[in-house]
Amino acid sequence: MIVVAGEALIDLVPSPQTSLPPSPDGSSPAPGGPLPALLPRRGGGPYNTAVALGRLGSPAAFCSRISTDAFGEALLAGLCAGGVDTSLVQRGSEPTTLAVADISPDGSAGYGFYADGTTDRLFALPPALPTAVRALSLGTCSLVLEPGASAYESLLRREAGRGVFTALDPNIRPGLIPDPDAYRARFRSWLPDVALLKLSEEDALWLAGPGAGPGDAGGGGRDAVLAAAKEWLAAGPAAIVLTHGGDGLTVLTPGGCELTVSGERVTVVDTIGAGDTVNAALLHRLDAHDALSRTAVAALGTEDWHDILRFAARAAAVTCSRAGAEPPFAAEVAA
Repeated sequence: MIVVAGEALIDLVPSPQTSLPPSPDGSSPAPGGPLPALLPRRGGGPYNTAVALGRLGSPAAFCSRISTDAFGEALLAGLCAGGVDTSLVQRGSEPTTLAVADISPDGSAGYGFYADGTTDRLFALPPALPTAVRALSLGTCSLVLEPGASAYESLLRREAGRGVFTALDPNIRPGLIPDPDAYRARFRSWLPDVALLKLSEEDALWLAGPGAGPGDAGGGGRDAVLAAAKEWLAAGPAAIVLTHGGDGLTVLTPGGCELTVSGERVTVVDTIGAGDTVNAALLHRLDAHDALSRTAVAALGTEDWHDILRFAARAAAVTCSRAGAEPPFAAEVAA
């Protein structure tokens, strides 16, 4: 079983059907015009990862704290519909966290969070995970917002110490991080306990710090990202996977493997949940290669990694082809 730990929230996504009138000069939308309708969608990076694992056919469980409000009940129902075990879910009467999405013309999404006093922030460290657990995946807001962040960090360290394969996707939300330097130091402290680190180029550049290179992931920025990734590899991960949006994925390992596969071409509706789908696809395909251990990851060859990354690229493309975080089912990504 693969356990995913972290937040579950509701994304409020602008309706693509909403037509806003143009302003007098022809630009859109007109100042003071009607606002787009916001559609509630189940979300949260870890939540999306758990649902994606379930849809791909991996035995998965979700470890979090979910509200007893209407949104929380909907989130729980989504997990059950995806075949995800909810026995590790804690419940609370506090409201569900909300994330208001802002969709750019290219389909990329930014978020504003309403997270004060919400239920997922009060997550408490659970007892040792069941012996059937082979991997633990964490990331996103859950490792930022206290007091829950410290409980998730303790879970990471404890389970890594027990030999559980651990995966981390920082999925940086700068607006939630009051002290970037302190968070970067905390991130580096997690690396000895992380077996698989997956992150976007943009997140890697942010984590590398303001002196790392240009402020985008192209050109010199990509060189800075690769340099930072190699430094992080030395701190403990068995593999690092970098995502490049529509340009594909790269894996780096301490043994010197550095392989890039291209992305799948698709008409992008939005990118919500794409990175979370990559998390699930990587773990699912690693499991298919019987590689949910540091030793097994170290033994993977170039052909193995090519298969794993291609699978992740296909899965992410399906998610990008539809609105909201709607990861694929196994039949949609069958080779």
